[in-house]
Amino acid sequence: MRLLGLDVGSKTVGVSVSDPMGWTAQGVEIIRIDEEAKEFGLDRLGEIIKEKQAKGVVLGLPKNMNNTEGPRVDASRAYGKMVEERFGLPIDFQDERLTTVQAERMLVEEADVSRKKRKKVIDKLAAELILQNYLDAHGKLTQGLLGK
Repeated sequence: MRLLGLDVGSKTVGVSVSDPMGWTAQGVEIIRIDEEAKEFGLDRLGEIIKEKQAKGVVLGLPKNMNNTEGPRVDASRAYGKMVEERFGLPIDFQDERLTTVQAERMLVEEADVSRKKRKKVIDKLAAELILQNYLDAHGKLTQGLLGK
């Protein structure tokens, strides 16, 4: 059973997938979206769900550092609701504070990736970190989204 991890922004959605045992997360791709034009990339997401045989989705919640919720959290929850309604999959949320910072640090300090190349992969890596943190926190797939 695989889970997808999503890092939802206003212009892109980073996508990751777990291995079948729920031990590790791997980046898949970045889907371009346009919130203002109401284009959310759901057709492509549906293709990924089918291809990866995903049984649930974990979305990052971009809370503020003081644990309050702002407009981006509302946007992530709304995206989760669209995904749940369209694909009938269970949805769960993972606090994603600092995952983009962590991803940026990994790309700069550990991999020495140029700024131009970082922009092309940062959201996918953030989605991978969101999903990996979720898997680590929920005892793989025996708890959490699929263990409810």
